This record gives sequence, structure tokens and C-alpha cells, in this order.
Amino acid sequence: MAIRTILKMGDPRLLAIAAPVRRIPSPELETLLTDMLDTMAAHDGAGLAAVQIGVPLRVVVFGVSCNPRYPEAAPVPLTCLINPVITPLGAATEDAWEGCLSVPGLRGLVPRHAAIHYIGYDAAGRLIDRSVTGFHARVVQHECDHLDGILYPRRLRDLRQFGFVDALTTARPA
Repeated sequence: MAIRTILKMGDPRLLAIAAPVRRIPSPELETLLTDMLDTMAAHDGAGLAAVQIGVPLRVVVFGVSCNPRYPEAAPVPLTCLINPVITPLGAATEDAWEGCLSVPGLRGLVPRHAAIHYIGYDAAGRLIDRSVTGFHARVVQHECDHLDGILYPRRLRDLRQFGFVDALTTARPA
């Protein structure tokens, strides 16, 4: 049980493609997942990818019940997802504001698939198979992007919709 250091944009490890987890379950995986959940909670994150703490494996954790960084977000069940695969459900996309623990203090308006289907495994090796929409779909896509070396600023369509949270908050009309 440890809170790990989160890598920040500019660290080349965030650009690498993560390797699949070969052994599920394992004591090492359990330790990694515990550390990831502790780190995510300590930073009020909605999700965290293993690569963000310097572990190049295809592992993400996510979940939101009440989060000060996303006060209006619908709840997302706490999930440990290993070796995820995402399939878009249709061509529809939605733009919404995103932040990232590896890009602290900044937000951007990011297009994402409105509905997705994802599969992967939990810590015990059981299949997770879900179709989701809204914030849940956005969080999964954001975290899984990390596994392919993609940070959300690469998804922005308009850099005028990217900036520091405090400046964006004061600049937007109420």
C-alpha cells in the first residue's frame, strides 16, 4: 500500500505502448493495483493507468462516486481493468472537458466516442464485459489511451479550448 509518484507530460515513459499482463492473478499485480487505487484516491483522480506511475503494463483503474475534480459526473463503478480492449458503438462523439493527473492544472475540450463496449479482466482473472456511455465511456477511453502512449492534449481539435483550470473557469460565462 503506497502512494506512487505520477509521471508528468514530457516524461518519455508516458509515450510508450504498454505490454499486456501475462499472469492474472499474481501477488505483484495485487500490489500494483493497490498502489494504483491508493494513488488515484490521494490525488482525487477518476482513473489512473499503470504507465502513469512508471509501470509499462496494460492496467487501468477507475471509478467515481463523489469527486471534487468532477462534481457533476455520474457515478462510475470502481474497476480494476487488465488488458482492456475498447470497441466504439457507433460513430457518435461527444465533446467534454477533461483533465489528467499527468497534466496537472490543465483542462481541454476533448471529443470521445459517446458509447463504447469494453472487455478486460479483473484482478482475479474474471472477464469484465461492459457497454457504457457518458462519463463512464469517457474515463475508460482516457485511461486506455495512456496504454497506447496518448495523452489527452493529442485529442484536442482546438487549442483555444485548452488551458489552466483557474483561467478557464474565470473566462467561461456562468
